[in-house]
Amino acid sequence: MNPLMPAWLRWSVLALLSWGVWSIMAKLIGSALSGAQHQALSTLGILPIMLALGVSKEGAAPGNCRSGLLYALAAGTISCLGNVVYYGALSRGGKAALLVPLTALYPLTTILLAMLLLKERLDRVQLAGVLGSLIAIYLFNVQSEKGFLSRELALALVPIVLWGVSAFLQKLSTNHLSGRRSTLWFLGAFIPFSALILAWEPLPELIASRTWLFVIAQGFFLALGSLAMLAAFTHQGKASIVTPLAALYPVIGVPLAVGVLGERVGPREAVGIFLALVSVAMLSRETPARDLVPANAVKQITRLPKDGVGFGNGPCCARKQFGSR
Repeated sequence: MNPLMPAWLRWSVLALLSWGVWSIMAKLIGSALSGAQHQALSTLGILPIMLALGVSKEGAAPGNCRSGLLYALAAGTISCLGNVVYYGALSRGGKAALLVPLTALYPLTTILLAMLLLKERLDRVQLAGVLGSLIAIYLFNVQSEKGFLSRELALALVPIVLWGVSAFLQKLSTNHLSGRRSTLWFLGAFIPFSALILAWEPLPELIASRTWLFVIAQGFFLALGSLAMLAAFTHQGKASIVTPLAALYPVIGVPLAVGVLGERVGPREAVGIFLALVSVAMLSRETPARDLVPANAVKQITRLPKDGVGFGNGPCCARKQFGSR
């Protein structure tokens, strides 16, 4: 008899919850650490997940391993840069209820790169997702008298671009490596990056125990989401379901920001949040194969690698389509 909740769904929900919690951790830590210090210390939390990935067994994947490794390392490094900006924006008082769904639109960058460099095309649902993303960005841009872009939107655009580039590079990585090895090297890039941060920006003399707990948990939940995504795919989870489901981690992050952090959301912002969530699901959607579709039909925006596991950044690494934040 089939279980009430199949294994792939349990792992997918775990990824959703993990990334949702991760998305607001920097706000809980607050100004005790800079964005760069957040990134450096949170790397401690990914080490147990890296160990789990390292000891697991898998068959060899076809392709150029050196190229796959370099793509994964580059993806991880660029993801770290995006994390630094994201953590810094939250630690300086940015509203998590706005930054979480807005930065989750980074697949928009990945899709644009795939169109420009890989000559891939959008299907109708993904095109609607792109248009919805642009409208959501407009709604989030509450203009001030000092300039065209609001400060929060300007900061959010940096992770959107960097995480999108990172996801694109990890997509290229999984053309040469298995999803598990690509994720391992992706997370491995966090270690030298964090070492450089600590050499450049020493830690405060006194860090509270609470801060240590939250910052380590921050890295752990980020990496746990990636591991859970891999497990969902291993247990026969379909990309057309698993990927959009995990992409909706703001469904967890935004209520936490409102309920736990006490943030308030206005009507315009609420519409932007809703539109961003719908757009993320559309952008992350895998076009289902249909026998009646002709061979020259519009090509799916994200081509799956041979081992069936794709890429991700920041929360999105280890996806079949878009890849962690």
